[in-house]
Amino acid sequence: MAEKEKSPDGLELSKEWQEAADSRAEILRYLKEQVPQIFCQKKELSPQEEEELLQSRLLHPLECFLFAEEPQEGLEKLQQGSSSSQLCGRVFKAGETVYSCRDCAIDPTCVLCMDCFQESVHKGHRYKMHASSGGGFCDCGDVEAWKIGPYCSKHDPGAATAMVTDESVLEPQLYDRAEKLFRILLRYVTDFLVWEETFELSAELQPRTKDNAYYCVLYNDEHHSYDHVIYTLQRSVYCDQVEAQTHTALIDKEGRRAVKRGTLRSCQQAKDLIRSNSEHISLQPLRVEILHSAVMAHQTFALRLGSWFQKIIGYSVGFRQAFCQVALEPNPDRDRPCLISRLMLHDARMYKGARKIVHELIFCSMLMETEFKRLFAIEFTKHYKQLQKDFISDDHERSISITALSVQIFTVPTLARQLIEEGNVIKVIVGTVMELLSEHLDDNNRFFFLGYNSDEFSRIQVIFHDLRYILISKPSVWTQELREQFLEGFRVFLGLLKCMQGMEEVKRQLGQHIAVEPEWEAGFTLQIQLRHILAMFQDWCSSDEEILLLAFKECHTALLQCNNQPFHRDATDFYMCKHILYVRPYKVSQEPVSIHLPVSRMLAGLYVLLCGNGLLERLENPERYDMMLLAEPPLRCVVLAAQVSAEMWRRNGLSMVSQVYYYTDVKCREEMYDKDILMLQIAASKMEPNHFLMLVLLRFELFDYFNGSCTSKDQDELVQWNRLTEEMLYLLIVIVGERYVPGVSRVTKEDVTMREVIHLLCIEPMAHSSLVRGLPENESHETGLESVIAKVATFKKPGVSGHGLYEVKKERLEEFNPFFYHYSRSQHSKAEESQKKRRSQEGNDKALRPPLPPAFRPPFSSIVNLLCCDILVHVLRHVLQRAAEDRPTCWTEAMIQRALHLTGQALLEEKAQLEDSTVEEVGFDFSLKARTTGSEQGKSLFLLLSKIKTLPSLEAQKDMIKWVLQMFEIVKCLREKSTPTASMNMETTKPEESAQDKEKAERKRKAEAAKLHRQKIMAQMSAMQKNFIESNKMLYDNMPESGTQGEPAARPESSASEQRERRVAVGPQRGSTPADREVLTCILCQEEQEVAAQAPAMVLTACVQRSTVLTQCRGKMPACKADEPAELYPLFMPPDLAVGTHTGSCGHVMHATCWQKYFEAVQNTTRNRLHAELIIDLENGEYLCPLCKSLCNTVVPLIPLEPLTFNYENAEIIGQHLTLPRWIQILCARVKGLKSVTQDNDYNSESSGGDGHTGLYGEGQPDFRSILSYGVQEPRKFSDSIAEMLVVCAVTVHRVGLKTAPNELCPRVPLMAWNTCAFTIQAIENILQEEDKPLFGSLQNRQLAGLKAIVQFSASQRLKSSQAVIQRHFADLLGVLLPAVSRKNTPSLLEADCFHLLVGLVLSIPSLYQEEAVDLQPSAVSSAYNHLNILQLVTMAHVLQVLLSSSDFPAVAGGEETEEARAAAELYATVSQHTGRLIPEVCGSSVAERVRTGIEPFLRCAALFFNGLTGVQPPEELFASAVTSRGQTEALCSYLALPSNVFQLFQEHRDTVGPLLQRWCSSPAVTRALKGRTPALRLPRRRNRLVDLPEDYSALLNQASHFQCPKSADDERKHPTLCLICGAMLCSQSSCCLSQLDGEDVGACTAHAAACGAGVGMFLRIRECEIVLMASKTRGSTYPSPYLDDYGETDPHLGRGNPLHLCAERYRKLNQLWQQHCILEEIARSLEVVNVMFAFEWQML
Repeated sequence: MAEKEKSPDGLELSKEWQEAADSRAEILRYLKEQVPQIFCQKKELSPQEEEELLQSRLLHPLECFLFAEEPQEGLEKLQQGSSSSQLCGRVFKAGETVYSCRDCAIDPTCVLCMDCFQESVHKGHRYKMHASSGGGFCDCGDVEAWKIGPYCSKHDPGAATAMVTDESVLEPQLYDRAEKLFRILLRYVTDFLVWEETFELSAELQPRTKDNAYYCVLYNDEHHSYDHVIYTLQRSVYCDQVEAQTHTALIDKEGRRAVKRGTLRSCQQAKDLIRSNSEHISLQPLRVEILHSAVMAHQTFALRLGSWFQKIIGYSVGFRQAFCQVALEPNPDRDRPCLISRLMLHDARMYKGARKIVHELIFCSMLMETEFKRLFAIEFTKHYKQLQKDFISDDHERSISITALSVQIFTVPTLARQLIEEGNVIKVIVGTVMELLSEHLDDNNRFFFLGYNSDEFSRIQVIFHDLRYILISKPSVWTQELREQFLEGFRVFLGLLKCMQGMEEVKRQLGQHIAVEPEWEAGFTLQIQLRHILAMFQDWCSSDEEILLLAFKECHTALLQCNNQPFHRDATDFYMCKHILYVRPYKVSQEPVSIHLPVSRMLAGLYVLLCGNGLLERLENPERYDMMLLAEPPLRCVVLAAQVSAEMWRRNGLSMVSQVYYYTDVKCREEMYDKDILMLQIAASKMEPNHFLMLVLLRFELFDYFNGSCTSKDQDELVQWNRLTEEMLYLLIVIVGERYVPGVSRVTKEDVTMREVIHLLCIEPMAHSSLVRGLPENESHETGLESVIAKVATFKKPGVSGHGLYEVKKERLEEFNPFFYHYSRSQHSKAEESQKKRRSQEGNDKALRPPLPPAFRPPFSSIVNLLCCDILVHVLRHVLQRAAEDRPTCWTEAMIQRALHLTGQALLEEKAQLEDSTVEEVGFDFSLKARTTGSEQGKSLFLLLSKIKTLPSLEAQKDMIKWVLQMFEIVKCLREKSTPTASMNMETTKPEESAQDKEKAERKRKAEAAKLHRQKIMAQMSAMQKNFIESNKMLYDNMPESGTQGEPAARPESSASEQRERRVAVGPQRGSTPADREVLTCILCQEEQEVAAQAPAMVLTACVQRSTVLTQCRGKMPACKADEPAELYPLFMPPDLAVGTHTGSCGHVMHATCWQKYFEAVQNTTRNRLHAELIIDLENGEYLCPLCKSLCNTVVPLIPLEPLTFNYENAEIIGQHLTLPRWIQILCARVKGLKSVTQDNDYNSESSGGDGHTGLYGEGQPDFRSILSYGVQEPRKFSDSIAEMLVVCAVTVHRVGLKTAPNELCPRVPLMAWNTCAFTIQAIENILQEEDKPLFGSLQNRQLAGLKAIVQFSASQRLKSSQAVIQRHFADLLGVLLPAVSRKNTPSLLEADCFHLLVGLVLSIPSLYQEEAVDLQPSAVSSAYNHLNILQLVTMAHVLQVLLSSSDFPAVAGGEETEEARAAAELYATVSQHTGRLIPEVCGSSVAERVRTGIEPFLRCAALFFNGLTGVQPPEELFASAVTSRGQTEALCSYLALPSNVFQLFQEHRDTVGPLLQRWCSSPAVTRALKGRTPALRLPRRRNRLVDLPEDYSALLNQASHFQCPKSADDERKHPTLCLICGAMLCSQSSCCLSQLDGEDVGACTAHAAACGAGVGMFLRIRECEIVLMASKTRGSTYPSPYLDDYGETDPHLGRGNPLHLCAERYRKLNQLWQQHCILEEIARSLEVVNVMFAFEWQML
């Protein structure tokens, strides 16, 4: 058989092929035999085997044919003579970060890959980052893409240009062979990729015998989801879920997959089953085909050849040229296209994998060679229409369609010009759109989108991108050919606009509401797609005078051909103020009207360009442009918007409101509303002003109203008239005042942007992103903001949250126009309010004067005559008269405001004209008409103004009226060439004085009212505050000083001051515990209660969680083995604090009964709430604090400190007997005695070992009950509810901490209570140290309240547990320190954390005092000695831990040998002797310093613990942060009754400690650690922080781009995610990295959080630039990233793409969030705020 044969000799084969008459036939014959033997065999080969066979049998012979020698040798020769490419050409994968330079890129589509960007000049420019959608390629090296810096340092040709040119790279024979081979193989590849026959092969590849072996192949589509396909496969081809998932993932990635191999019949059955099963789910069945195995084999090989071509082309430019030559050469058969066109035309029918290969081939060949790129572009344009039609009917995304290549071709400026000249590509693109949209044309040849297919429509819109690409860079030089072809394209484009002119007409609905909302989105989507294209066409036209004139004529002709909205009645005469207008009537409120007028608007745009270029004179016979006719459609549109605003179109539903919203919105306004205003300005400049105003009044349907010939009593109608009058006056303000358009006045684009920014900032200070959103973008997505912002605004940096804000500069405020035409209604009122407020704060009047506008250019200069024409004066008089008569229904304040503004505009214009020229020359006579017209009836405009000034209802406009009247005076003086006289000033001031007096009185009255209101509010607040202080009294009572309250009168000689000095918490000198009454208010029932041991319980909300914040072995979670009951934890906490149990509180207090009711209510209501389980886990007893909504899962009962007055005399007497050795003896005797009582058999065996050591502790054997002789007392009694709450809290701590089922009888319950107490204190000490705060006095109230409560809870825990259990725990803990009582599995000193040990021993020792018949506990004095001795023993053990774990000692500046240093050196020598370590030369002061720093955290924790336990006030030094480290240690030692030189302990108790030291050091575990077999922990422990992040975000993106998923080799899009706790990079949200956790599939982040943070995680998703907080498998939330752009804003998902830099304060805040265990709380809060409808699967992250 062929499989047994040795691989053929490639060289011999290639020679045979070379010599054969028909090489093609020979090669195909060989492929016919070999391909089916390698691919698609019955016994599937492994990928490696398949690859080896492919290389040796197929590719190697082909390469031999190419090189005519061994490929390796040929390649070496080739590489010696060739130069590397100057083009990068890296093809982007979906999700890859790409960079664009805003300064240098020719257009936004020019991008660089990460590597080229890092090496380019653009890194220092204004760059943008964004995620690629896949399919584009890097433009590095393309000179046409960049203004400067086209090359990065890697691709810079530099000296390479002097080398061989690309042409002479290949020898002629090699080039011929390459061409020959490429021709054969590319044709083979093309044939198979477009092969439609599923069972048969072509004659030349037909095998001799045909097997009955077929494949059932399933193809990818976009209709069925992953789950649908998995379900279908499981039902149809009977595979298990894992296999079905694999199939589905590969189908999605590759586009197809063989899901069954078998006979034709079995494959047919599978096919039918798949189709029927998938049809049940979705209306469309899955696409399945049956392929013969030989067809499948050849198709597979054809794909592999595609990759092989890429490899070969990459070897040399010559090979690339040969390939392009072959791919593009015309087919001998004239009717058939060239090979590459065949592949393109078949693209939509190919599956994903094949498409990708073809596209990559095109990228690496034709798009890398300028000449072939041109030829390819011509082919692409030739087939453009067909390709787009295929794309429309295809269901794959555009990124994997051949049409996506248009961006690579059309954006190249030289190519775009050539394509316009040679292929008229504009006509082709617009023609394609027209053909595809033709089905939506109505009888009038206008678009009508009712019932359109949104998916198909969105695909058609993409074609507009291509038109934009073509127009992106306008030509600097026009050839005659380019002119002709462009105009031809422009005509076709006007044809498209004609179909839009007047489309989707609407008619006002009267009587009843519209039944079905009409379709309007499609029209606006089209408009939004066209907005830049319209601007670009105008831009192209403006660059050539001839084109501009011709385009204007074409556009005018097109407009006249539009037949929309005809008049239905003949023209008639309309009269007003002795003026006659002859016009045809038309009512917007009764006849059809459309908001879409692109042709009219294009004409307006071109007209302004003509004005700007001074070409108006060159227009032939201008009289043919009927301005009234041209202004008609835009005027109707403006009136429609006004009527919608006046709520006249309410019955037309939301669609009408939405259309008007978009009409003026920033997305559309430039090519809609602004152009309509422009057209009205053009008409106003050409028409007689009175006629223009009459036309406006007619169309606003206010003509009769202002003529006085219509009245109404209908309230609605009056309101509508008022609103329309407001809108009409507003329109006049805009027509006259809005001159910031280049061409209308002499302004630049920069001036326009500045004005926009000023007006946006007058509303309120804004963030950069808000400003960008409020400004229109140009075709390059630029707003021009950066170039102007510094001139008009100042920047305020952000704090720890929020973002940076821009505030407008004071000097720019004079440009503020309250009637700025781009304000929405709400913006207008906000801006007006904020500016009035600002003016009154500055002590100015509140008049918002009209700003002085720039002068119109000559063609528009006649617009100002509107301001002084008769009709306007008549309208203004009419408005003011209604106000003067004070008929409230006939006028509104807004109307008056607008009328005043117009009057102000007119007076400013008149003043400017009078100042510029002589009175005689000025024909602008507004002030004269305002004073004379109607003056005989006392109703002139001027007199009416004086009249309404006193109206109380116009109080707000008073300042404005005053200013207008002043302006009248100024203009009058200018006309009379005089200055205002003194007498006249007096006259004007007198009435003003009385007015001022009135104003003062009014202000005083208002101030009084405001004062009373303030007092009332202050009283309310004070009451609330009192209530709050009471309910949270514990927050305000800081640690009480031990005053004299608790002292009996029996000791008068002990003064208060002496008592206060006793700031010692441990031992016979300890201070007293003050008897403080603590009265708290329950936050639920608001009732007060004293916290007392016998009273009903008061509880504190709390949250218990596992934590690894302090761990020293990140990621190594201790395994809880069920088969090892005697495991060390939780009895002993390992010193690396691998995982602890933290209990935190928000500090809010409730009655236990109130809490129980609240908790039950939460349980009941939450069960019924949708998705509440996402926020709180009811099963685990979670709830939200009723007051602050913090997440809690238990309550801690509040237990008051026992007031205690210490008997110092008694203590002194006892102290003489109870020395440390005696105490140890007594303790050992008691422990052994108790053991003998509980376990008779065990005792003898254990004690016999211990007896030998009793001799150490001196003579006189203590007896079993000696311990009781030093003082006992009755234990505290607690009320039942406190006892119950103690159990509730302890069970939660035990359940959460050990991840076990709740069990209050478990012997480990008290251990977990002590552990959480110790761990919480360590966490608090860590935070204070991290933030460099003093140990006492700087805790937040919530932390302080929680800490006190937890210490007291842990101390009371033994009262609720079996005393025998506690005694046993005590004995086990003591065994670490006293080998005499240790058991066989007691850990060594290095295996236990000393602070946990201290807490456990102190809190469990009272259980030793328990007698069978009677409950006893040690007296205060006994306890003091117990505490002191335990603390001293543990401290010594800790010092030894520090010494054993230290190998390096700090160098200490030499000085005289102190007592401490000597003692330290002596101890170190003793320890070294015991451990057998060689003593390096270490001086005593180094040892002392090392020990001091090593034990400081332990002493700090001990101080916090004893303070919580005894309530004794600490020394002042511990409240100050400025204390030195040594000063702090001394203060701690004095508070803990330890010598400040801790080595003294070893000397004082040398006889006792000597033998102990020896035993401690000789433990096998210690020996192992010292020999380095087990890792020893270094003390003090390392303080954990979040990982360091790079300052520049692109460094992180770079890291992510090089991230390789550990479990998958494919190049699909990954979501690299960084764990901020340990710095691990993970592959999140990807099926490749799923793992099992508690039998469930979870994503990489969830699995990592379980190991790294005990379920809590903090991750940075790098490509999304956002933080993810995780708290469990089902809970998480996003959080803003600590990276900000230069404007102080975060950028989630890199939406804006600005350069980002790390904000240290925000990262510090994140660090605090983690260290303070607030992540759970933060997640619960964010979930509570964001109401989630659909749960996000956090566990899959």
